[in-house]
Amino acid sequence: MYDESSGVFVGDDDPISWALRQHVRKFNFRTNIKTLAATITFIALPSHAATLDVRELADLSFEELGNIKVTSVSKKPERLADAAASVFVITAEDIRRSGATSLPEVLRLAPNLQVAQTSVSGYAISARGLNGSNNSGPNKLLVMIDGRSVYSPLFSGVFWDVQDVMLEDVERIEVISGPGATLWGVNAVNGVINVITRSAQDTHGGLLAVGGGRRGNDEAFRYGGTIAGDGDFRVYGKYDNRRHTRTEDQTAVNDASHRAQIGFRTDWARPSDNFTLLGNAYSGTEEQPAPGAISISGTAIALGSIEVSGANMTADWKHQLQGGSNISLQAYYDRTTRSVPPTFDDTLDVVDVQLQHSFSAGTVHAITWGLNYRYGMDHVTNSRYFAFLPADVDQRWTSLFAQDEIKLHQNLQLTAGARLEHNDYTGYEFLPSLRLAWKASPNHLIWTAFTRTVRAPSRLDHDAYTPGTSPCLLCGGPDVQSEVVKAYELGYRGQLAAKLSYSATIFHNHYEHLRTLEIAPSGTFLTFGNDMKGNATGIEMWGTYQALRQWRLSAGFTALREWFQLAPGSPDTTAPSAVGNDPKHTAQLRSSWDITANHDLDVTVRHVAKLQKNEVPAYTSADVRFGWKLRQDLDLSIVGQNLFDHHSEYGTQTNRTEIAPAFYVKLLWRL
Repeated sequence: MYDESSGVFVGDDDPISWALRQHVRKFNFRTNIKTLAATITFIALPSHAATLDVRELADLSFEELGNIKVTSVSKKPERLADAAASVFVITAEDIRRSGATSLPEVLRLAPNLQVAQTSVSGYAISARGLNGSNNSGPNKLLVMIDGRSVYSPLFSGVFWDVQDVMLEDVERIEVISGPGATLWGVNAVNGVINVITRSAQDTHGGLLAVGGGRRGNDEAFRYGGTIAGDGDFRVYGKYDNRRHTRTEDQTAVNDASHRAQIGFRTDWARPSDNFTLLGNAYSGTEEQPAPGAISISGTAIALGSIEVSGANMTADWKHQLQGGSNISLQAYYDRTTRSVPPTFDDTLDVVDVQLQHSFSAGTVHAITWGLNYRYGMDHVTNSRYFAFLPADVDQRWTSLFAQDEIKLHQNLQLTAGARLEHNDYTGYEFLPSLRLAWKASPNHLIWTAFTRTVRAPSRLDHDAYTPGTSPCLLCGGPDVQSEVVKAYELGYRGQLAAKLSYSATIFHNHYEHLRTLEIAPSGTFLTFGNDMKGNATGIEMWGTYQALRQWRLSAGFTALREWFQLAPGSPDTTAPSAVGNDPKHTAQLRSSWDITANHDLDVTVRHVAKLQKNEVPAYTSADVRFGWKLRQDLDLSIVGQNLFDHHSEYGTQTNRTEIAPAFYVKLLWRL
């Protein structure tokens, strides 16, 4: 039996035992595709896997909200009201009032994301569907933290259990649903999440945050100040302790986690230059679920704790040139390690350098172009149960991109861009895009877009072998291709009335060459291929209404329809079931009320339709937060989480985590 929260097989009838047994007798490939597909899931569903000031909600006018500067759409600052993309911004004030205790919980605020909790610290997160495609977890979403990409080349997805920031230091999170590959690269297929932390200049002094409740406790400390007159710094440390969850029948899931993280940020600002240097380091332990043993040919092997650690450093320099153009240079180093006994250990080192230049050519053209080089060194310690072969791989990604914003008319703009990117598995990939934006009036924007993007193969697609010693049942994917997506979008963003704003996007994605399991020409083993295609069509919309000066309502809704088809002769009959991990619709409603100058009340209600795969029922949850400013430097908040009932969000019925009602109390002290 496969446990999705830990990423391993448990019990006596696991697919690995089966695979080993089949080496001594003939087996039927077609009837066991589903079993083998689950073998690789452990890698993708990890073990538990201009500045807006923070002010009172009533002080934020609709004009100010529209003037929030976003950078993820065109890779340079622009007003949210003018961004020709389906982009939702989670502000620092949204985060504070949400009562969320982790980054994935904060992302639930974005109505254009699907966020499903798989265990105490594991999540499956996607945009516009395929939240668990091809039995390998979501792998088409690019996530960045302060410009550093955190997707793993091991499986093209994100290990959410190790993505963490001090939430009090986040300035905003830009969530783009839809492709962004022209500017960000081959894995920005269905969306881009860009987490942007506050400048060190905005975090002077000390801050202590302490919280706890039924699900666990966390503590964080931050201190900031000045450096040599023209520089600013901050340092922080945080510790999170998460208690184990339970299944629907109240069986304890051994998925508790403990994690510590430290970091710093420094900023220097001069008239023509801005330089930022920041770094983080973390270490943690995660338990593997009960029953705590894996059976290999009748031999029980104990599962040890999963160990995770990592460190990263990012340097970013921006320089204003004469004539209004600007140049930026960013470089980062990221080291991550993950040990999952008894299946594999992985150590990955990544070095990434990017140069970008933006300038205007007359009054019609605004051009942005750049170069990017990424080098990865991956070392895997294999086991006899599962292997990446070769174990050690050095990979290179190089790309050249350019985008031209062409002013066709005073209120009409065409944005044309393209990226040429090279990877070691499929060679060169061409990623073009076209966007047309019409500013019908100062408060109304209509836009449309066409984009071609791809998900390049990962090590899981190309190098995965089961079992880890010859002869194998699954022997990688030496001929695997990139998954191709052609995306069409039509959107609107505007202020329908003085107190009402609204955004809506209709989209259609056509997928080709999606990954499948195929029978090798020899007929003696399986290999990865690309024999599935399909379509996803949907709508996403959200709006905000200022009911009273001190009361704001926000709502969001998505609807999605997907269809996938195998090529004739493909034996992977389980691949089209990927659509079963996506709800056909979601809805949310948020109420933010300033009761008095020192008291505020926030209520969030979310509804998610059922998941067809594994028969995960639909659910409705409610979170309530009461905030009390005890004094100028001391805040208390009490949060009721999932107050309606118990529910599950992802995975098989026998071992999926059930989310129970809980309370959380937090004290925030500004020193």
